[in-house]
Amino acid sequence: METRAPYVLIGSFVLAAILAVFGFVYWLNNTGGIGPRTSYHVQFQGPVPGLLVGAGVLFNGIRVGEVTQLGLAPDNPRFVNATISVASTTPVRADSRVGLDFQGLTGVPVVTLEGGIIVAKAGEPPTLIAEAGAGQSMTQAARDALRRVDTVLEDNSGPLKDTVANLKTFSEGLARNTGRIDGILAGLEKMTGGGTPAQKVTYDLRTPQNLGPAGKTLSASLAIPEPTAVAMLQTQRMLFAPGGDNPGFADFLWADSIPKLVQARLIDSFENYDIAHAPLRTADLGQADYQLLIDIRRFRIATEGETRVEIGLSARIVDKNGKVIASRLVETSEKLDKVEPAVAVAAFDTAFTRIARELIGWTVQAV
Repeated sequence: METRAPYVLIGSFVLAAILAVFGFVYWLNNTGGIGPRTSYHVQFQGPVPGLLVGAGVLFNGIRVGEVTQLGLAPDNPRFVNATISVASTTPVRADSRVGLDFQGLTGVPVVTLEGGIIVAKAGEPPTLIAEAGAGQSMTQAARDALRRVDTVLEDNSGPLKDTVANLKTFSEGLARNTGRIDGILAGLEKMTGGGTPAQKVTYDLRTPQNLGPAGKTLSASLAIPEPTAVAMLQTQRMLFAPGGDNPGFADFLWADSIPKLVQARLIDSFENYDIAHAPLRTADLGQADYQLLIDIRRFRIATEGETRVEIGLSARIVDKNGKVIASRLVETSEKLDKVEPAVAVAAFDTAFTRIARELIGWTVQAV
């Protein structure tokens, strides 16, 4: 009995295999990388370490072909000739830049092509000349740079030694003349006003203590706002008349600006007179029945004629409605034996004590 072979199945399999082979060949020629190709000659003007036949060719970073041939230039053994095969659609121009790049951790070399605008003439493809040093790796570049530095140092060893010797001589001269240099710098600081500024010395105005027992106390609440004064008096410096500064008072400072200092010491004086009815520091609306308004006219050292300290105040007592119920000028002076900070402050203390006594007595009678 004869066995019937499945001729239809076998024929279908053979036909499918033939079609698959034709399809693979078609893909390989059109998409798989062996389609229409164009070859170019490339010349490197130096070594190309690690470049092998079959190495990739990149155009603007995209792989377009591979190296198909490598050899030394017969007319110049320093040059390397290479042949590359790239896809015919690659826009290689006569002036395309050629280089050698090293990719990955292992530094696999590839030929790189970039740009170009000059279209080559029809016929044999042009020879592309790689840039000088295109095959130089980073390691080789570093070696060459160090070699050049070493050459420069070797060629200039004499001048460098002289420079070091001159620096040594200069530093020794500075060491020998340190004292003189310090003196010169100190003189320059004095001439230009530089250097560390002198420490300021702060002086306070003393509050009168012995104001006697309060024969009459304040019958209403009183507030003493910060006195008014012209801009010249809004300072902590000692003022002189006629205007000017005294060198002995260059480091002098009152404990606060003159208006704030007078306000604080007047309040302290009223407290020492009658602590139970001490005035307020500020006139809060609806709290104080009266305000003692002070305008500072003088708070200075007068040097014309007899040297003296002068204090002059204008005082007004105002009720809640803003009506002035009393006003007074309070002025005094104290002879100054020496124009020195400590002596001047003592004279101001004496003069202010008289001012405070007069203001307290007048205010108590007025309210």
